[in-house]
Amino acid sequence: MNVGPFGELVPVGGGDAIPLISDVMTIGRRESCDICLKFQNISGTHCELSLRNGIWHLRDLNSTNGVKVNGERTLRRPLRPGDEIEIAKHKYIIQYRLAAGVKLEDVFSEDEDNVFNQSLMEKAGLERPKRPPQGGGRR
Repeated sequence: MNVGPFGELVPVGGGDAIPLISDVMTIGRRESCDICLKFQNISGTHCELSLRNGIWHLRDLNSTNGVKVNGERTLRRPLRPGDEIEIAKHKYIIQYRLAAGVKLEDVFSEDEDNVFNQSLMEKAGLERPKRPPQGGGRR
């Protein structure tokens, strides 16, 4: 992997890698986007990649066809090196090097802030979030 200082998006199935040349980049069909993807099912401004504290984050910008990370639909999510990003059925692998001292476990927890992992009752504040059982054994 020969990535620059910010990394790259590598198309799944082949094609030229897309260099990540800025710490905030918009992805969409419009020419004004930092990464212009000329596909009919990509929204004008589909999503945004931002590099914060040495870790790339993906955010959906109210796109029509959504974004997925490793097969799970999301509105926003931090990205590990090697994660698969699906932008309206177009798949890419994000490749980047973690900065010295960056700890993935500080960013990723089992209770990631992902609205697709919540029930409607939780989103409305009418139900407590479900927590995984402590201790790992049956009682």
